Amino acid sequence: MIKKLKNVKNNYYKSSKGISLVSLVVTIIVLIILSSIAIYLSLGNNGLFKRANQSVEETNKQMATEKINFKITATQIKSYEEK
Repeated sequence: MIKKLKNVKNNYYKSSKGISLVSLVVTIIVLIILSSIAIYLSLGNNGLFKRANQSVEETNKQMATEKINFKITATQIKSYEEK
């Protein structure tokens, strides 16, 4: 009886060591899917980098507009001072 229990115990531990090949393959597939989604979101048509570049361009345009408006205002103030 004790010998049978030891055999059952040993068989249980032998079969439960490590992870199975199926779980390893599933994990790898999930990681591939997640990485492909991340790459698409950062490099796609409306990706993160493209939107960042568009924001930089828009900021530069607005800064140029502000500089022009500031110079116009400064010129108007000078003309009022002269009068």
